[in-house]
Amino acid sequence: MSLNSTSRFSNRVENYVKYRPGYPVEIIQYLIDIYNLTTDKKVADIGSGTGISAEMFLMYGSAVAAVEPNAEMREKSVQLLQKYSAFEAVNGKAENTDLGANSVDAVICGQSFHWFDHEKSKIEFKRILKPGGIVVIIWNERKTSSAFEIDYEDLIIKHGIDYKKVTQRNIDPKDIAAFFHPSANRIKTFFNLQLFDFDGLLGRLLSSSYMPTEHDEGFDAMKKDLRSLFDRYQEDGQIKIEYDTRVYSGQL
Repeated sequence: MSLNSTSRFSNRVENYVKYRPGYPVEIIQYLIDIYNLTTDKKVADIGSGTGISAEMFLMYGSAVAAVEPNAEMREKSVQLLQKYSAFEAVNGKAENTDLGANSVDAVICGQSFHWFDHEKSKIEFKRILKPGGIVVIIWNERKTSSAFEIDYEDLIIKHGIDYKKVTQRNIDPKDIAAFFHPSANRIKTFFNLQLFDFDGLLGRLLSSSYMPTEHDEGFDAMKKDLRSLFDRYQEDGQIKIEYDTRVYSGQL
């Protein structure tokens, strides 16, 4: 499986839409309080995927240019978000957004920053941001401390096709600080969770690009292990997955 982020989610769009976690709506108020990100400000959502983060800002009333290179995901975002008149889908990348210079007030990166060339994308973000514009990097970090969380992580490591290569691309505060340097950045953490029955937990697993699909060798063994895990930890027919949603923000 390729680490090419432009194509690796093409066969996972439906599971991505149904089962990927969203983001706490409290993030909007936080950005209003800190940066005065009012509805008259235009947002560029970079690596917007199927529109999970874009919709949060559209619901608030912001105009959003959703920049996504993967055709299947971008087309799905159009299908889901065309009801918002302030939504625009753009075929572009973080390093070449195809947006105009000084055209947006905020750049949002929801669970996408780890795929970018940081040096090139920083140059591009500076180009498209208006003076005083901000960059907001949003990252759902799945918790791995409870007994279920530890065993779920072990299952992913056991069955993931290239999980370790992908996780090596995950971000940490040092990556973020280096990106914003020489400016400083803020960090704010929000609580987030999902509740799943077994089918939902399977869908959540399949939404990850490093897991075998129904058509891959190893799928049946993975599903069997997941069923055993679910039966061992479920409460009232549900499993809870918790996240720390970290919001890194600042000016470049």
